[in-house]
Amino acid sequence: MANPFLPLWEYIPDGEPRVFGDRVYIYGSHDRPGSDEFCDYKLKVWSAPLDNLNDWTCHGHIFHTKDDRDHKSDTDWTDNNLLFAPDVVEKDGKYYLYAYIMGAKGCVAVSDRPEGPFKLLSKYKYNENEGNDSFKGGWFIDPGTLVDDDGRVYVFCGFEGSFGAEINPDNMYEVVDGSFKDNVVPRETESGFFEACSPRKVGDTYYMIYSPAKGSRLAYATSRTPMGPYEYRGDIVDNEIDYPGGNDHGSICNINGQWYIFYHRMTNNSIMSRRACVERIEILPDGTIPQVEMTSLGFEKSLLPYRITPAEIACVLKGGCFITELDLFTRVVTNITDGCIIGYKYFDFGEDYSTKTMKFAAETIGRGCDSQIHILIDSYEDGEEIGVCEVGLNGGNATAVVKNVTGRHAVYFKVKTRYEGWTADYFKGRNLFDLKSFAFLK
Repeated sequence: MANPFLPLWEYIPDGEPRVFGDRVYIYGSHDRPGSDEFCDYKLKVWSAPLDNLNDWTCHGHIFHTKDDRDHKSDTDWTDNNLLFAPDVVEKDGKYYLYAYIMGAKGCVAVSDRPEGPFKLLSKYKYNENEGNDSFKGGWFIDPGTLVDDDGRVYVFCGFEGSFGAEINPDNMYEVVDGSFKDNVVPRETESGFFEACSPRKVGDTYYMIYSPAKGSRLAYATSRTPMGPYEYRGDIVDNEIDYPGGNDHGSICNINGQWYIFYHRMTNNSIMSRRACVERIEILPDGTIPQVEMTSLGFEKSLLPYRITPAEIACVLKGGCFITELDLFTRVVTNITDGCIIGYKYFDFGEDYSTKTMKFAAETIGRGCDSQIHILIDSYEDGEEIGVCEVGLNGGNATAVVKNVTGRHAVYFKVKTRYEGWTADYFKGRNLFDLKSFAFLK
């Protein structure tokens, strides 16, 4: 399954991946396409069997802060309060959901099943005099929860500063008096701390995955104890490299012996309408995680160029183009102006040396301009150009004969207008066409 790895109409940001039994679950916020605000009043969960990461199942709505047509609100103290960035952990055969409710006290819910639905257990309970109410009025922003090997439970939260506390394992919602600790990830680290605490334990090392104060990255810090202090070690993924940036939130997960980083990408030329993505990572013997690039791969090792590729799985968008949803069935790369670059990593073209050429086809929506798609491999700056596809003012299906390619390559489309001289000025900044999909044909 390519990135985004859920069905392309689904918008799940802030993903917390968890393996329970023989399935991997993704818990996150729920965005709406084209919305002018983050998140929704409901949480959803998806899961896939460990032996088939291309087979994701939606388990529906699992928790609500507002009535909808099928459910009553699970929280009687909220009405127009959005749900942000949950986490779920297992303890003694039950599954506990930790919720951050914007502008209201957060809570813990419980279920007998990892897919929910979850029923309210309690608001967070804590000593309001401790740390001058550093729990932010009970919001517990972006809670990330750790059940340690000894059965002790910890919750980590924060916005523009992190904190942690121990939770009573007998009820899973009560903060243990005296356990509060501020600045678990020190603010004076190289990249600072913004939000999105996500704790994990790997061997005897504790990892904190979080969003740093600058940029669109997911960073990590490590400690020998669950409450830190955590030492900044580096960045894992940056979703602003060659792509419209924004916030990021996610975590690491080991699935079948392979480590992954789960994160999200923005659409609709905004920092909302975010979709879940994943990349393979490696944790080295010294505990470091080398930074990985953002790709179109998802759980795949390579993509097949001879299938129809949705344009919206682009991992490189430069020059102002962006992904937007036209309707439930149609999302395109739009605002494609002269000089825009659209890129995909990576396709495996195979080892066919018998032919010199192949065909390229693109499905487009015309915007009243004649333009060209220059097709390059390996680099959008100095990569080999294997062909040029002409796109007419009415769009439709555009085709071109291009050079045959073998092996594994990134593919980039560099778009140019066909207008030259003084007339070209009329088309500067003009949306030339929308790209829906493409394929290579042998």
